[in-house]
Amino acid sequence: MFYYSFRLLKMAGLWIDCILLTAILYIVSWLPRFLHGQLYFRMFRVWCRAFVRALDVDLKLHQKNLNPVPEQYILIANHPSAFEDVGIPALFEVYSLAKIEVKKWWIVGRMSEAAGTLYVKRESKESRHQAAECIKQALDEGKNIALYPEGGCKGKRIFESFRYGAFDVSLKTGVPVLPVFLHYEAQDDFEWRSPHTLIDKLFHFLNTKNNTVNYYVFDAIDPAQFDNKEEYTDYVWNLYIKWQKKYLE
Repeated sequence: MFYYSFRLLKMAGLWIDCILLTAILYIVSWLPRFLHGQLYFRMFRVWCRAFVRALDVDLKLHQKNLNPVPEQYILIANHPSAFEDVGIPALFEVYSLAKIEVKKWWIVGRMSEAAGTLYVKRESKESRHQAAECIKQALDEGKNIALYPEGGCKGKRIFESFRYGAFDVSLKTGVPVLPVFLHYEAQDDFEWRSPHTLIDKLFHFLNTKNNTVNYYVFDAIDPAQFDNKEEYTDYVWNLYIKWQKKYLE
């Protein structure tokens, strides 16, 4: 009885903390864009960590890399869940590429835009081209970018292919790709499937019987070792298939 009372009080405190941070960041998001800057980006990452705690998710970072993480990188990851939208920036100093629909999410959409999130309309070739140009510009400014080469939430197993975008930009800029493999131990609870809404998934996260989430970081991949984006993409996709067999099968 004492344990459940303590846990309830703890969760209430974490949610109050998250709600207060949300209110502050939402209000500040209405200020002119030039006033946001690096401070808002840092506060957004603090909010992501607060949200992770409020969801009672045990987010674990596993450093499988043998070499140091480079100063600049394009982070890629598999995309089985909505959780990585806060899980990735909670752990990594990255500006995310998100689907354009995120921009319209209630409250969080404004916050993500103010934090410098880049957006893409996945079904539009023109939008994907524009997103690639925005990514290159962000990299030129010294930023790290995070994106999901599967092209959206494709389920708890690696999709049949990766899109070329991240690898094409990596080749053109010389910025390495940093692969992160995401493993949700309660896969059915965390996987985002149609017709689930974001509210549905938050409920699933809070009620899962196994809240452990593992993010495995591997060595960055130098684009100089590849001749073209097709070879590069295929190589990295096969790495993810290998990690899937190790951690999910």
